[in-house]
Amino acid sequence: MSKQKQEPLNIGKRVELFVDDYLIDRMEKAYLKLNPPERKEIVLRMEKPWEGPGSGIYSCVFKDGDVYKMYYRATFDNSSDRAEGQACCYAESRDGIHWERPELGIHEFDGSKQNNIVMLGRIAHNFSPFPDRRPGCPPQEKYKAVAGYAPEGLFAYVSEDGLNFRPLREEPILTKGAFDSHNLAFWDPNKQRYVCYSRYFASNQEPNIEAPEDSAIFMGIRAIQYSFSNDFVNWTMPQPNVYAKGVPLEHFYTNATIPCPGAEHIYLSFPMRFMPERHKVPEHPKVGVSDNVFMTSRDGVNWTRTFLEAWMRPGLDKRNWTQRNLIVAWGILETSPDEFSMYVNEHYYWEDSYIRRITVPRHRFASVHGDYSGGVMITKPIIVGGRSLVLNYATSAAGSVRVGLIDEAGWPIPHFSTEDCDVIYGDELDCTVTWRGKADLSKFVGKAVRFKFELKDADIYALRFGD
Repeated sequence: MSKQKQEPLNIGKRVELFVDDYLIDRMEKAYLKLNPPERKEIVLRMEKPWEGPGSGIYSCVFKDGDVYKMYYRATFDNSSDRAEGQACCYAESRDGIHWERPELGIHEFDGSKQNNIVMLGRIAHNFSPFPDRRPGCPPQEKYKAVAGYAPEGLFAYVSEDGLNFRPLREEPILTKGAFDSHNLAFWDPNKQRYVCYSRYFASNQEPNIEAPEDSAIFMGIRAIQYSFSNDFVNWTMPQPNVYAKGVPLEHFYTNATIPCPGAEHIYLSFPMRFMPERHKVPEHPKVGVSDNVFMTSRDGVNWTRTFLEAWMRPGLDKRNWTQRNLIVAWGILETSPDEFSMYVNEHYYWEDSYIRRITVPRHRFASVHGDYSGGVMITKPIIVGGRSLVLNYATSAAGSVRVGLIDEAGWPIPHFSTEDCDVIYGDELDCTVTWRGKADLSKFVGKAVRFKFELKDADIYALRFGD
């Protein structure tokens, strides 16, 4: 245990995820483990005449009332990223599984308006809508979007219905950056301002120095920058995401950054990681392979890459071993009380490209893991914020979790030690810990204690204090 006195953490009743070492003081034979999502069904196949090669990426999903909404890119002219033959399309669902393309009648394609296109032309290449949750947002600007390229810049759009968008102003809102993939923006409930995460090129040698957009792939690294705004019109100068010293600089093609549902103080990001020098499938005309990674932040600026491995691998399907697959859509849908649904593209630039749903049990992106031989994790001092301790955990049939309280001097607290803890085993998103049949922590509320976890073939994903 650390000998240096630590200021206790005051987490109140918020959910704390084990995605970083924020709560952790030390571990013995235990470690932080990344938990990949589960691949589910294909929800949209790119099979419409306006959905040619290159469709199904740069998607945005969110819930609006009782309807889940999805926006995704469609292309029917792939001569360049700036070609006019591109569209942003709209789909909707009642359950996040079965999606439909409503005939919107807004834009004409091949002589007909019977399509689901909400934006047409080269600006649709990376058109990224979101619902504006800012208190007092005017109804005519309920939906906003960003889109654009260097050198013209990133432009802002607004809409009353999420289908008919108009420019917020003629001038770009940001000009410093490359912007040539999925840029996104949203209202940040933590900072009470808008945030935009966009694409720029960083130097190989100096990651905070921007390189020209036309740099060769080995002269510049695709990277993420952020900017803030109070009114969606005036923005701060973009600044690069900040990472710890020694973290490798990799090509991050997209970012999918979002506050975690139910734990909005933690920002999650799912960049598509691009390896431009690799060419796994010789018959595919484009070079490069890709996967995606998982990283977190507690301020949206300084990012923790606890896990350098892939969040999702391309897998056995060789059509996922080609460029620009596994781009994670912006948005996490709570499709049930127990399940988060997200979306990725697969078979990009093949004739059968599609969007697939992936799922994560609530708040189970990562965990503290102890294997069968047993492991221990001890937290930093935490102010007890409720009368019970609730865990999101899982074990094997032979596994177990025990939890004990430790005082400031490092001694187990009588009647609340790991030996007193009733053995926990199973797989539960909300399990109230008990000691000799009792869960009551009332005598500790407002006081700082450490928690000792003994784990055997077990994972702790999150904890919180309950009433």
